[in-house]
Amino acid sequence: MRALQLNAPQQPPELREVPVPEPGPGEVVIKIAGSGACHSDLHIMEWPAEMLPFELPFTLGHENSGWIHELGAGVSGFEKGEPVLVYGPWGCGRCKRCRMGMENYCEQGMGASGGGLGLDGGMAEYMLVPSARHLLPLGDLDPVDAAPLTDAGLTPYHAVKRSVGKLGAGSHVVVIGAGGLGQMGIQFLRALTPATVIAVEADEAKLPRALEVGAHHAILATDETVKEIFARTNDRGSDVVIDFVGMDSTMLLGSQIARPLGDLTVVGLAMGTLPFNFFAIGYEASLQTTYWGSATELMEVLDLARQGMVKSLIRRFPLDGAVEAYQLLREGKIEGRAVIVPHADAGL
Repeated sequence: MRALQLNAPQQPPELREVPVPEPGPGEVVIKIAGSGACHSDLHIMEWPAEMLPFELPFTLGHENSGWIHELGAGVSGFEKGEPVLVYGPWGCGRCKRCRMGMENYCEQGMGASGGGLGLDGGMAEYMLVPSARHLLPLGDLDPVDAAPLTDAGLTPYHAVKRSVGKLGAGSHVVVIGAGGLGQMGIQFLRALTPATVIAVEADEAKLPRALEVGAHHAILATDETVKEIFARTNDRGSDVVIDFVGMDSTMLLGSQIARPLGDLTVVGLAMGTLPFNFFAIGYEASLQTTYWGSATELMEVLDLARQGMVKSLIRRFPLDGAVEAYQLLREGKIEGRAVIVPHADAGL
């Protein structure tokens, strides 16, 4: 079969011929319906060898959906042809956090790995999933449209949900970055909270989309952004700031507008830094990063999708167009999410 693999540090991925995987005991092979192209993949491609936590080569694609193709010995609860979603971070499955469904924070340090992140992912015709516990039934959701929910949905959902307690009536939340993840974050904020949602985006072309998906205000990032945020929050600042970019300038902006007792959550992987001192952020304001979310939270994301409360704008590419999709993503020319569709019968 064909697979898009990362073969060397700081080199573009390549389509290669690899064997079709066969499931061992407890494993499952799925026929890929869709595999999302993610900005984090671009960061991984740019990292030098000393920064890469993974061995090469491996097949890209950590936002995956498909149909059950082959079941390994001892696997029950699924049938061939059943549509499924793949929970992305794969932990040890035995520690306390894994037993809670939080394999993204596995105590053995394995949660940073998974299909498409060190192990073979879904930008191929078929994918090996090492345990049936990583699979969630999709029901009647379109598998291709649902693929990005595993990360572009789950990651902002977790970031939003952890701050819901600070977003009551009369509160404000600022979303920095209105790309694929930011758009999903806005929808989750509207679904879960009564807060006023303010989107900040450096690309003026993305502002209308931010309003379409539910932002109450969409602000172009300029030298006047801090002043404008305070004007729109009754001079109090924002109760919660979620930074979906994570570069120096956005983290600085977040620290300037987060009000005391608020949350500043950095989701984006632009590897920015924030100089810290006693006055760097409001009193008792919390600064944190997040990584993905739990399996149970992914179930909640699917429930919201089934209710039509969250949708992602999808642009489909064939497997032959995966390299092009990443290039367009790098150039900021993908609105919403790019999804690689290896099989024509899944619908392009």
